[in-house]
Amino acid sequence: MENQISDDPAAVTDNVPATILVADDDPDLELLVTQKFRRQIRNGEFHFICVRSGEDALEKLKKHDIDVLVTDIKLPGIDGLSLLSRLKSEYPLIRSVIISSYGNMRTIRRALNLGAFDFLTKPIDFDDLGITITKTIEEALALKQAVKDREHLAALHRELDIARRIQLSMIPGIFPAFPERSEFEIFGEIITARNVGGDFYDFCMIDDDRLYFAIGDASGKGVPAALFMAVTRTMVKADAVKGLPPDRCLSEANKILCMENEFSMFITVFTGVLNTRTGEIVYCNGGHKLPFIIRAGSGPELLDNTEGIALGVIGGDSLYGLGNVKLEPGDGIILYSDGVTEAMDKGGHLFADKRLGDLLADDSFENPRDTVGRILRDVEEFSRGVHLKDDIALLAIRYNKS
Repeated sequence: MENQISDDPAAVTDNVPATILVADDDPDLELLVTQKFRRQIRNGEFHFICVRSGEDALEKLKKHDIDVLVTDIKLPGIDGLSLLSRLKSEYPLIRSVIISSYGNMRTIRRALNLGAFDFLTKPIDFDDLGITITKTIEEALALKQAVKDREHLAALHRELDIARRIQLSMIPGIFPAFPERSEFEIFGEIITARNVGGDFYDFCMIDDDRLYFAIGDASGKGVPAALFMAVTRTMVKADAVKGLPPDRCLSEANKILCMENEFSMFITVFTGVLNTRTGEIVYCNGGHKLPFIIRAGSGPELLDNTEGIALGVIGGDSLYGLGNVKLEPGDGIILYSDGVTEAMDKGGHLFADKRLGDLLADDSFENPRDTVGRILRDVEEFSRGVHLKDDIALLAIRYNKS
């Protein structure tokens, strides 16, 4: 006999009936179950399957998605304890209720040790039957939901890991980036506070003499920031390789971002072009942290700012200005996101621009990779024991040509 009967709608998820397999050679138990849930029999929330032997129970376990097994210890053929043993090894998500006669506590203890969730004693009490089955169904469905949630979380982690690898594949990560070029050296590093982040750096050769470079920091964290960053990075770079000056690159990207920015996100971007023959850099700052210029034989200094705000805030023309600076042989430029200077120690103190400037003043800047590595080590030491709250991006360029 198979009925669909219900006692507790809250125990059923996604409108799928909980399936209870009842194994007992006493036909009265089948009638008792039907009688107990007679008012809910038409709800279709519980699905009862009743069998009379252990062999039949095993067949139903193979063919149906069972949530709860209610079984007498004494069954024709395979007994209830053997069924419990099979559940434990083959169907670990099924919860079970054992039925036993009065005074058979030793056997009940054996059943509990085999994993039984609860037990009923004969003659079965009407109210006890309802409470026990309902409680066991709730436990079984909660367990299955927990397993689904864990699997979903694992799948999400796999997707985020793929997203992280895709994101990092978009950012230049092979160094030395231009081993055939002696006029300059370049090195960058990204550290995300989550699986994916909103910081980026980028660079490429526009032609034989001009190196495009950029750094940016999108508002927010995680996947939304990463997507916003990826769109912005692509737009700015696409215009740069067409030969547009940095101010035009940011202006054009800003117009598009402001037209299609439903969630009011924004991104700061600094971009420039280095003429590798002359050492001249033309640049534009869209609300980003100002880079440090490293002069050979003198301390670091912040680059002069240009007119410009973060992208995605307001549209319009003439929002971005153009600046220029000339590097001499041995000079360099350090671009960074605020994840560096806003790193925090246990006392709540910020790493701050001054500390970064002092660090650069003591650095010989012979090699961009070494300088970036030193900055990251200092930030890590400063914030030891404190979880990284913001992404970090660093890009260092050293000009060599005389």
